[in-house]
Amino acid sequence: MTKQNPVPRFAICINTDDPDLLTPRSVYEVLPDVRAAKSKYVRVIDNEGEDYLYPANYFVFVEFPQVVERKLRRVSHTNLQNVSARQRGSTTRQRKPEQRAG
Repeated sequence: MTKQNPVPRFAICINTDDPDLLTPRSVYEVLPDVRAAKSKYVRVIDNEGEDYLYPANYFVFVEFPQVVERKLRRVSHTNLQNVSARQRGSTTRQRKPEQRAG
């Protein structure tokens, strides 16, 4: 029996209104959020390492082989630790308030 995942796990950014938070042509991990999806938003781990809602039309959703997904998650978790360390040392930039899905 094949396990089906109704929510894409990764997306490629194709549009952004804040290049500090999303980088076009970069791959982002998608987190399940049914409520956001109903409002045409998607929750991704952004460049600051935080999950945040963005319009779904900012992304193209992709499926990778399992081995690729595992490696992407491993890399992204390592990068998140580095981002968190940098954020602790910097207090000059403020995040925009989170957009709420309808």
